[in-house]
Amino acid sequence: MVRRTPSIVTRVFTPDEVAACGGDRLRTDSLAARWAAKEAVAKVLVDTGGLEWHDCQVVGGDHGQPHLLMRGSVELAARARGIDTWHVSLSHDGGMAIAFVVAARAGSR
Repeated sequence: MVRRTPSIVTRVFTPDEVAACGGDRLRTDSLAARWAAKEAVAKVLVDTGGLEWHDCQVVGGDHGQPHLLMRGSVELAARARGIDTWHVSLSHDGGMAIAFVVAARAGSR
């Protein structure tokens, strides 16, 4: 998809996400895993088209573990559903990528 529509990179991913995926030497497998996470978040929030891609960001923790950073439209949609905690796992191999996203409400952990 990136080869066919290069503009999708800046439309969907933040500059920090692009940098984490290699910047100019873009690792599309890493981007694909992040895309899968963003899609999973949209499904959890039952997105009807009002979420901004940049308002959900996959960031790396101190030891490289992924975390979701929400703001703006995504944060508001999560709050409206009582979601206050997110867990994410990313994987990619052999040209395939997958993400698992779990959303939790206060008191449900």
